[in-house]
Amino acid sequence: MEKRTLSVGLMLFALFFGAGNLIFPPALGQAAGDKVWLSMAGFFITGVGLPLLGVIALARVGGGLHTLTERVNPLFGSVFAIVLYLAIGPFFGIPRTGTVAFEMAALPFLPEGINTGLPLFIFTIVFFAITYWLALNPSKLVDRIGNILTPVLLFIIGSVLVKALITPVGKLGNPTPEYEASPLVKGFMDGYLTMDTLGALAFGIVVITAVKTPGMKKENVTKMVIKAGVIAAVCLAAVYGILAYLGATSQSLGKSENGGQILTNVVYQLFGETGNLLLGLAVALACLTTSVGLVTATGEFAQKRFPKLSYKGVILALSIFSAAVSNVGLSQLISISVPVLTAIYPVAIVLILLSFLHDAFSGRQEVYLGAIIATALISIADGLKAFGLNLGTIDQIYSHIPMYADGIGWLIPAIIGAIVGFIIALVRGRIVIFST
Repeated sequence: MEKRTLSVGLMLFALFFGAGNLIFPPALGQAAGDKVWLSMAGFFITGVGLPLLGVIALARVGGGLHTLTERVNPLFGSVFAIVLYLAIGPFFGIPRTGTVAFEMAALPFLPEGINTGLPLFIFTIVFFAITYWLALNPSKLVDRIGNILTPVLLFIIGSVLVKALITPVGKLGNPTPEYEASPLVKGFMDGYLTMDTLGALAFGIVVITAVKTPGMKKENVTKMVIKAGVIAAVCLAAVYGILAYLGATSQSLGKSENGGQILTNVVYQLFGETGNLLLGLAVALACLTTSVGLVTATGEFAQKRFPKLSYKGVILALSIFSAAVSNVGLSQLISISVPVLTAIYPVAIVLILLSFLHDAFSGRQEVYLGAIIATALISIADGLKAFGLNLGTIDQIYSHIPMYADGIGWLIPAIIGAIVGFIIALVRGRIVIFST
């Protein structure tokens, strides 16, 4: 059983640690400088802790995303699922695999000063054509490639750390104003970019299926998922910490546009062009397997939700659309994704946390609705602000909410919304506190 738990834990780590996740800790580290560990404490909450809680939440309810979201409302469940799959799929998650692969496997070897528009276009066309071909018949081939590449990638990262400790690239740099003022909160918000909490809700059922055996009780499934989740969380935290440290010591190499460039510069400094070649190849193949997994999962979801659509047609459309979106470039893609993730991430967080308190309020729908509506009213406003819209009076009113300026103003309203929902359910007689 312990060997199986370890196996599931490593599988869960591989699911969460998409190659795109390589780019965020180095970027945080470079910006945070000597505030890197305070910032990473916040990052660990949203980038490691919440994805773990998401998988455990699904194990506790004994089903997938639909089982969890229908507790709020069937309409909410449908809308949230579609938004979630669009975010981790064609809008951000899938295109990001192509841009990260380009940044780390192609860009370092192009002539300096070249316009990257045409090379990026050609690269993404080839990348997503291969993705489409593999997604037509998703087989154990992709899993096997992933099982080989994950250890290779970890070995490369470990080697980079050892070399960086022996011959440091530089000292911990100075933090930017944002990280100087609120390193913990800024790191917390940066964790949204991994999209792993959303991924946990979408793919958590895969882990539960891997754990479950015929006749196994739900409590035992949950216990095993928790053990496997802790293994995955420890691995994630270790890798993220290493990457953040590398970023924090890289300021002497100059400011980079994104984490992909930071990691490429550090590896080149430590190992030369050979190091970049090995890292780029491993990342490109890992991005490809992640891309195939996301295209397949999103295609299957779309086909189930809209049965008249053909799987082949859906994944073709996903591949073409993702190739087009990826051509905006990695830095631009990340900046576009921030407003959307700012809007939907808090809703996912509150949904997960409520699932752990489900029995305490007898699972009443009023509590879920109160908390989710209150959260969404604030988080959507935060998303619109991040998009650059001036909310005027709404923003002035919301500014009185504690922690609103830090981007987590949804927390207090969520608690108040849950309490109001609880009181309504109590008045309706749907919750009995004392029984005779």
